[in-house]
Amino acid sequence: MKSSTSAIAPLRPTQAQDALALSTSTSPRGYGWALFACLFAGFAALTAMMYAAGLVIDPASRGILPYYVVAAVLIPLRLGAGRWIPRYGQAIADCAESYGAFMLIALTGATAAYPIAALTSGMHDAALQRIDAALGFDWLAWYRLVADHRPLQWLGLAAYRSIYLTPAILLGWFAWTGERAAAHRFLLTFWVAAILTLALYPLMPAIGPLSYLWHGPLPYLPESEQWQQSLIPALRAHQVHWVDLGHLRGIVSAPSFHTAAAVLYIAAAWPRRELRAPIVALNVAMLLSTPVEGTHYLADMLLGAAVAVVAILAMRVMLPAESD
Repeated sequence: MKSSTSAIAPLRPTQAQDALALSTSTSPRGYGWALFACLFAGFAALTAMMYAAGLVIDPASRGILPYYVVAAVLIPLRLGAGRWIPRYGQAIADCAESYGAFMLIALTGATAAYPIAALTSGMHDAALQRIDAALGFDWLAWYRLVADHRPLQWLGLAAYRSIYLTPAILLGWFAWTGERAAAHRFLLTFWVAAILTLALYPLMPAIGPLSYLWHGPLPYLPESEQWQQSLIPALRAHQVHWVDLGHLRGIVSAPSFHTAAAVLYIAAAWPRRELRAPIVALNVAMLLSTPVEGTHYLADMLLGAAVAVVAILAMRVMLPAESD
């Protein structure tokens, strides 16, 4: 799976008071049990796949140090903020819990793409490009447009990297307003979308349209570069043995997880008037940047959107919102 600023409309005084009262009161227990079970299952599956593919995570690499630092901050806040900071403590603790869970889901999913890629065979760029052609989507024209305009490159890169900004806003909002169950539903939906993406990926691995369609010197190198055409064969040939969590590369072409994430974020923000406009705008921009910065076919994006819709519907059935 592959990686801007946004504004949140300020709360009116009465809204702020209500939000603070809600966040400091006894919040719904949420679905912590389900979230923990999913995180544990994901870690167990990742361990098994890494072993099968002959891959090992380097626990002492420099790239993993930031994760240790984040964990050293989030864990004490989750366990003690409620006692240390009487007025805002519960909101801070809930926020730390959500940020930590999201980091684990994202990290597990991105890492799992490596052993899954190692166990795949073939490339399906021709089929994905045929779908694009049938839909009338010209990826090369889209790429040339961005390559010829530096402002589009800057804006596209910022929008594409905002995949982690939006959940930070959403989860912070849920913690502030005391919507712990909503935060858990969002995290579980994100987890389901990641699982579906990884389950579908072996059916259609690809090197991406940049490597498949463009021939000659590159006038512009997108964020995702051309990692698929070199890293996937190396993984299949067991030439890669160590995975550095600080330098994970997005190698999943279809379904597009950036697209799935954008749909999930928009769906989560839509019922909340204060968040709707900025979150929708930011994620529409991310969607527009995804073909080039993520080197994705339009077919990848349609599959990613379908993954998100399935995940949302599944969570609405299993964890209805009425229990907040």
